[in-house]
Amino acid sequence: MSTTVTKRLPKTITFARALRTEQTTMEKLLWRKLRSHRFHDMKFRRQVPIGPYIVDFYCAAKKLVVEVDGGIHALRQTYDAQREAFLCQDGYTVVRVTNNLVQEWLPEALEKIGRAAGIPYD
Repeated sequence: MSTTVTKRLPKTITFARALRTEQTTMEKLLWRKLRSHRFHDMKFRRQVPIGPYIVDFYCAAKKLVVEVDGGIHALRQTYDAQREAFLCQDGYTVVRVTNNLVQEWLPEALEKIGRAAGIPYD
């Protein structure tokens, strides 16, 4: 059975709402570039529940998940791998960008997201 964005647990929805008000600095920086169709006219949403997980950013038209990884992710590689496998099994493309990439090389982070969405770069 395919998991969709519309199948959500009530606790997950409440937690996602809380996360929207508590974005990290790097999530805020990236959100400024992705919101309101600013990035290649793609509609992104933030802190979206998908199954039992909440993804940082999601573009439904491309079934694209964008995760911003901070230092804590080095300690939870197994969890992140299971989470990513779950999403990929349901047909989502997951692209990960590090806090450092967003902070220091934002154009490259956006290019990585664009490539995952199928946008050609020269």
